[in-house]
Amino acid sequence: MVDGDGGEVSRRLGPGWYPDPFGEAPLRWWDGTKWEAAVSGNAPALAAAPPVRYTLERRPLPPETPVYTSWVWLVVLLPLASTLVSLVTLGSVTRSLAQLANPGLANPGSANLALLTSPGYLAGSILGWVVLAVSIVFSWLDYRTLNRRGVDEPFHWAWSFLAWPIYTIGRAVIVRRVAGGRGTGVLWATIAVLILSVAAGVAATLILGSALLQTAHQLPGAGA
Repeated sequence: MVDGDGGEVSRRLGPGWYPDPFGEAPLRWWDGTKWEAAVSGNAPALAAAPPVRYTLERRPLPPETPVYTSWVWLVVLLPLASTLVSLVTLGSVTRSLAQLANPGLANPGSANLALLTSPGYLAGSILGWVVLAVSIVFSWLDYRTLNRRGVDEPFHWAWSFLAWPIYTIGRAVIVRRVAGGRGTGVLWATIAVLILSVAAGVAATLILGSALLQTAHQLPGAGA
């Protein structure tokens, strides 16, 4: 059966056999709210049926069709790995900040250079772009796989150029609509990763903010 909004059809028709909007058979059964999987080429004549204006609907997926791919899980989980790496390297950034307030430092410029070239700073600057690029590739592979499995017009992979959650959330909505409610695991996983990433970002901001304030207070002339 097809789970989803019947649009114009649901407001005008009662249960019965009507021309198949998906083009798979002459007729398909409409139960009053959604299209069923039952089709027929020999159903009763529709001469008495009211006129129908069909809205564009995607074909339902067979129940045995898988709705998840390894690519979409990589899209969801890669940002979490990036967040974990950033947290691990946070210590090197705070240590580099502490060097700026070292009163015995002969060359303050070298401390600035050490901060900019520290593993934590470089990881935070580069890793986000790497994750974005790889997520775009994985989104395209997931989109291609859904096409091959028979999903009509899957949520387009190009949305991942804006942000990976846009693609995964849109994908979950489309797949759920054509797969009878299946495929929402991607949506919940996306929400969970976003919550964890925001929490980690807040924690990192507080740690770095504290380190910056401590460094500022220890700089020569800060108490003047």
